[in-house]
Amino acid sequence: MTLAPNKATPDRETETAELELLEMGELGDTVAEFEDQQINVFGGIPGERVVARIYRYRRRKKKIVSAMVDTVLRASSSRVAPPCPYYGPCSGCQWQHISYDAQLELKREAVARSLRSYPALSGADVSPTRSGPSRFNYRNHARFTVRYGGQLGFSNRITRRFVRVDRCMLMGESINEALTALQDRCGETTNLSIRIGANTGNRLIQPTFKNPEIEVASGQTHYVERLHGWPFRVASPSFFQVNTAQAESLIDLVRERLELTGSETVVDAYAGVGVFAVLLAPHVTRAIAIEDSHSAIEDAKINAADLDNLTFVEARAEDAMRTIVHEYGLGGPPDAVVLDPPRVGCHPGTLEALLELRPRHVAYVSCDPPSLARDLDILVKGGYSLDSVDPVDMFPQTYHVECLATLSAGADR
Repeated sequence: MTLAPNKATPDRETETAELELLEMGELGDTVAEFEDQQINVFGGIPGERVVARIYRYRRRKKKIVSAMVDTVLRASSSRVAPPCPYYGPCSGCQWQHISYDAQLELKREAVARSLRSYPALSGADVSPTRSGPSRFNYRNHARFTVRYGGQLGFSNRITRRFVRVDRCMLMGESINEALTALQDRCGETTNLSIRIGANTGNRLIQPTFKNPEIEVASGQTHYVERLHGWPFRVASPSFFQVNTAQAESLIDLVRERLELTGSETVVDAYAGVGVFAVLLAPHVTRAIAIEDSHSAIEDAKINAADLDNLTFVEARAEDAMRTIVHEYGLGGPPDAVVLDPPRVGCHPGTLEALLELRPRHVAYVSCDPPSLARDLDILVKGGYSLDSVDPVDMFPQTYHVECLATLSAGADR
């Protein structure tokens, strides 16, 4: 393992403190009281007592104090030995030191905690987190930092130190093969991305490299992945779920929660490359996909192949939702709307339009519990009932959690 010199060296790098770890906080860190303030502690578990290294630094002109566990004095029963040699210096996996069952419960609690912050959602029942088939080697997308003449690795979130990584335990095997071929040869860039089709063997590497020592192809503009056997072309800048197997499970769950019978009209309001719209279309009478990215819409049209009941709308969701009934001759509200917005959540105009449109069912997919809870509060106050909340472990070994919430309109629809 190579640690580069720390360019943002804390004032007292060797400072340590004995800390009692409280609840799990932001970014997958535990919270502790230190010097009359609460600080984030990387590598802990609630209830533990530890000796931690203290880091003092400035970010965006603000003084920040953080800590990293150095020695565990009183261990949680959920603590396990992290299998990755880079764990700690590389902060990408926040929870390798926590047993997998405990990770699943922490993710369920993170969703529940966000919902409890809104009185209208405080009684919501959050299901156990749905585990995936793979706890490691599940990611189909890697973004590497490049430093020191072409070394690939990651930068620690707290120390800002660069850590050379020769193999990442979260990445699919094809990504690690490319990493080996690219390591020490990529000095012409500062960042690179590798994306793979877990079910197709396709691989995309950006940017284009000119170094003749690099023997893997690079500069591809698209790659192809299959979900439930259906091919999806994905452009290099387009969003696609990083865990292929769990993406398939999530699609099945959306279908199940919407209770589709085949007679419905369904709208996919943040369609991207068309995953939900394309895979739901064979199970409904009509599907409409809304997306404001031209490149994503172009991919989605190709991905739709010969589906004749799927219509694409290139527009912002907050605009298209207001006119969709009249412009596309629906004759009334759609039966269901699928929302899968960016991490920040839905645009306020989208939620306003949804409450005016009032479809019978809404399926909301989110990777950010706070923004999900904020938007669900608006929908529930607008007359919807929250029927189910299902966390899905799309990101094992990290604090991130995907979640599906389903809602239904009241009888006054």
